[in-house]
Amino acid sequence: MNIPPRRDRLCAAIAMAAILVALPCTVSAAFADPAPGVTMAEQAIRGNPVWITTDHARIEALQADFRSGGQITQACLSCHTEAAGQIHQTLHWTWQAFVDENGNVYGKGGDSLNNFCISANRMQDKQCLNCHPGWGTRTDTINCLNCHGSKTLNWEEAFEDLEVFSDSDDPEEQQIADELRADIQAAVQAVVRPQRSNCGACHFKGGGGDGVKHGDLDSSLSRPDKALDVHMAADGRNFQCTRCHTTTVHNIAGRVYTRPAAVARTSLIEDDLATKITCESCHGGHPHKSLSKANDHVDKVACQSCHIPTFARVNPTKMSWDWSQAGRTRDGKPYKTKNAFGMDDYLSIKGQMSWEKNIVPTYFWYDGTIDSITARDKIDPSGPVAVSHPMGHAGDTRARIAPFKVHRSRQPYDKVHKTLLAPLLSGPDGYWQTLDWQRALNKGMQAMALPYSGEFDFVDTTYVFPITHMVAPKDNAVACTECHTHTGSRLAAITGVYMPGRDRVDLLDLIGWIAVFGSLGGVCLHGSMRLVTHFKR
Repeated sequence: MNIPPRRDRLCAAIAMAAILVALPCTVSAAFADPAPGVTMAEQAIRGNPVWITTDHARIEALQADFRSGGQITQACLSCHTEAAGQIHQTLHWTWQAFVDENGNVYGKGGDSLNNFCISANRMQDKQCLNCHPGWGTRTDTINCLNCHGSKTLNWEEAFEDLEVFSDSDDPEEQQIADELRADIQAAVQAVVRPQRSNCGACHFKGGGGDGVKHGDLDSSLSRPDKALDVHMAADGRNFQCTRCHTTTVHNIAGRVYTRPAAVARTSLIEDDLATKITCESCHGGHPHKSLSKANDHVDKVACQSCHIPTFARVNPTKMSWDWSQAGRTRDGKPYKTKNAFGMDDYLSIKGQMSWEKNIVPTYFWYDGTIDSITARDKIDPSGPVAVSHPMGHAGDTRARIAPFKVHRSRQPYDKVHKTLLAPLLSGPDGYWQTLDWQRALNKGMQAMALPYSGEFDFVDTTYVFPITHMVAPKDNAVACTECHTHTGSRLAAITGVYMPGRDRVDLLDLIGWIAVFGSLGGVCLHGSMRLVTHFKR
């Protein structure tokens, strides 16, 4: 056996030591570089200042003595001539998404239901119209300032008071009229791109109150800090909703029933005209640092699953609603009770409700579409009815594991027709005034132009909302061991995939342990032989 000279062996040892010393430094340097997702996101917002070309206070049409909302709309349309035609075609105006092959009209203005306030009764429930972009409860004239006004004003009250005081001979009342005119003009001229406050006026209060519906949308996002949402943080990027929910001819990007928010996950590097509705739009398809194991998850795990550890982190959200308990009275009068959060947990007009905070989401395979039923669809009342449910499975290349809020309810259904019912809630015939289920159900189903047998009961239901807001700082992301654990895994209910740590296959475990102990034994044997041969020299 030829043994290299001592000098050569020494040089080789030094070279090997240098490599071993340099290797950790190289890996460390790789991890010290900014993650590609951060770099791409910074590029996406760089050089994107908010700029305007019009001072609306100088527009002559907006300096008129406005006496009605309709007059304000006409003033807006005198310049924005195509806006009305565009808005009248949008989901925000029609409340109708599409008609399926069975004639079901999806949308609040159609046959769709939920398990909160249940139905808008084809827009016949006037209380619901408070969130329609018209003037008050009217559906004939657009209120442009719902989305583009930066000053809040009780328009109905302002116009009524102006009409009264303008006709008065009293100097003080004339002064009040002048102040009202100034307030109205100031509000009309305070035109902006839609702000979070505009969108939040409705979307923060969906379901009848702050934080009721979504869980990841409530008034805490009006001015959030970075701990609540890194994108919308008032002390950070301060993104408005339209930064991601991009708009074309007043159609706003986002998921609508079975229509996904985006059909492809495309970055702006690949297509600079792509919508910004997906995380990949700004962060790319491999957002983490090189050598990061997290990049191996992005094809099967949605970004939100790791980066939104809990929802409803500041304000509570409603998690259950039992309509069957509604109607109880005390001393013949409706009553209410509140929980530890100060939220109503019982109302005679609504029933029993539960609220929670800091909620760990429920996870599903999700391909971007949600299947939902309508008031026309037959149900099986023998078990919980999924009013809406995420679509997707492990074998679907479009599907990823995504977080959801699951709201549970107990709501009325037709015992004969086996369909969910849509009671009228507000107004003189509505349940909130009468506490009469038969009257409310008859009026509600008449508004829906659907049959009602007169026989009803209550059925358990579920309804889902995708969790996509309240993105936490990276240091607060879900830890690997919260999913890759045999007990208490966040993804315990996810099927179709093998997850190390969560799942066990006895044969595979046996092979693994044999490999571990075999390697350990081999190392010990090799070391022992080296020692023996060393001492024999």
